[in-house]
Amino acid sequence: MAKEEPAVPDADDEDAAPGGVQSVDRALAILEILGRHGSSGVGEVAEELGIHKSTASRLLGSLLARGMVQQNTNRGKYELGFTILRLASTIPGRLSLVGMARPVIEALAEEYRETVNLAVLRETYAVNVDQAMGPSNLATHDWLGSLTPLHATSSGKVLLAALGADERGRILTLTGLPQRTINTLQTRAALEKELLQVAKNGYAQAREEFELGINSVAVPVRNHLAIVVGAISISGPTFRFDPETMPGLIEGLKRAGLQVSASLGYTAG
Repeated sequence: MAKEEPAVPDADDEDAAPGGVQSVDRALAILEILGRHGSSGVGEVAEELGIHKSTASRLLGSLLARGMVQQNTNRGKYELGFTILRLASTIPGRLSLVGMARPVIEALAEEYRETVNLAVLRETYAVNVDQAMGPSNLATHDWLGSLTPLHATSSGKVLLAALGADERGRILTLTGLPQRTINTLQTRAALEKELLQVAKNGYAQAREEFELGINSVAVPVRNHLAIVVGAISISGPTFRFDPETMPGLIEGLKRAGLQVSASLGYTAG
């Protein structure tokens, strides 16, 4: 069957005026539709937007001319074009994880009055690349720039849980499971079991496993490809910091992780 050809706009078309805000809004809505469905025909686009087929065809024609959409061989349906890919590829390099996370971790530190860290994976360690100190009189140690073991920290567990089995195995073979405190996990089996729960629950905890007297909880930060690129953690002295009994802490931390992830282009779902 021949491909559908974009129709020539009518002089009376409600969106015909160049530069019309409504046209721009509808064109963006079309891109969102194609992003959701993969491909759609003129009629499908028109129906979803609640507009005439002639209007949908004209808008698709404009997007086609710009390379924002292209027609495939499936009855001339439209899909996102390579221009979208080219534009999108320039975004991640300009996004700074630290810059996007900074206001979020500051807000967390203020709300929960504890220390908040942002960590990333560096070779076989978790490195804290930013930190916001809570207003409490008894703050935890300044870990900014510190390399911490993956198996004994909440951030490290989040980063480990996001790795493939082969890469995780390679790292743990290199590092072993050095005992930091009497509470540090000592066997690969115990660690792997906990990491399964981390992946399932969306957060990790460390209870005096890296330093006696300190508890922490962490959540992942994902990029536009849904890859875990960091972890946000809250830590504090055990006598006042129990993630499971502090109302709303874990859920609040999860929301913060999603907020930073969204800033990096991640879409949950």
